[in-house]
Amino acid sequence: QVQLVESGGGLVQSGGSLRLSCAASGSIFDGYVMGWYRQAPGKEREWVGALTPGGRTYFADSLEARFTISRDNAKNAMYLQMNDLKLEDTAVYYCNKFRTLAPAIQGASDSWGLGTRVTVSS
Repeated sequence: QVQLVESGGGLVQSGGSLRLSCAASGSIFDGYVMGWYRQAPGKEREWVGALTPGGRTYFADSLEARFTISRDNAKNAMYLQMNDLKLEDTAVYYCNKFRTLAPAIQGASDSWGLGTRVTVSS
């Protein structure tokens, strides 16, 4: 079973940028929709964006202007580039994989990694 490990989080000032990585133990782009998610303190996990096998990206409302998803097939890795970070972006960020887009948007999984923490300071 392919395992996913998130990394790249940290402390950043408001307006700054971070690039998160999602590393897979095997090939993840053949037939999987990859998703990014986040869970802010005291809130439920929410969908951030998704990357289809064909390379198309989707984002939650208002994030597309600041966030970009990309992948490196050779490294079995996916990335989330976050620019112009805001205080409300503070959260633990997760990646996951799904067979189709709908469950990816819903985050319909009982299996999640440890995530990577992003803290945006003023």
